[in-house]
Amino acid sequence: MYQERLMLSPKDILEKEFKIDTRGYRPQEVDKYLDIVIRDYEEMGAILKELDNDKKELMEENISLKKELRALKTKLEVLSEASSNDGTNADLLRRVSNLEKIIYGKE
Repeated sequence: MYQERLMLSPKDILEKEFKIDTRGYRPQEVDKYLDIVIRDYEEMGAILKELDNDKKELMEENISLKKELRALKTKLEVLSEASSNDGTNADLLRRVSNLEKIIYGKE
């Protein structure tokens, strides 16, 4: 994923050859520096893999939490409807009871 954004791979750096002339850089110094660059690139690759894994885990967790949220919202809606129906049923029972009292004369 991130590899296409990099210009050099550890292999490219390792295989790089410098021209040597009489006033050029010391090959040992160049080799030591390139070893450091390669190590850093390899470490960066490891870090990117870790970040990709973390990202995948977070995305999976996010999907799971969204499913759980939908399920809880559905349960809440069902419970809300049930409680509102209970209130309506209680009102109906109270009205029927009052009508029975009026019709049958019971208190």
